[in-house]
Amino acid sequence: MRGQRLFVRPIEGSDRPEVVEFLKTYTDTAEAPAWGLLGKLVGRLVAVVAMEITSDAVRIDDIVVAGDLRRKWIGRAMLREAAELARKIDKPQLLVTDARGADEFLRRVGFEQDGAQWTRRVG
Repeated sequence: MRGQRLFVRPIEGSDRPEVVEFLKTYTDTAEAPAWGLLGKLVGRLVAVVAMEITSDAVRIDDIVVAGDLRRKWIGRAMLREAAELARKIDKPQLLVTDARGADEFLRRVGFEQDGAQWTRRVG
């Protein structure tokens, strides 16, 4: 992966079949998110962030990184892009309501636990 650049962009309608196959491979989800970001390395789909824009935040519903590429900063890069999106649309924070066992990862990337949810200021 060293030297390769992660290409991140919003999920489009034409991406849905590829996203569904990716999610089936790495999770128990069989549906593409209504809104989110995808990450590609050399044309290969390697990450998906499912999200929703709320009145005061960008809510991250799920982050999925290809199993063979975990711990290679791809999840961090995807969250960096989500934070940049939140800044561009004037949302002051990223919000995760269901960490699904990713507590340590969220803590490492700057989220703070607030009860059952995790938040990260972006502004």
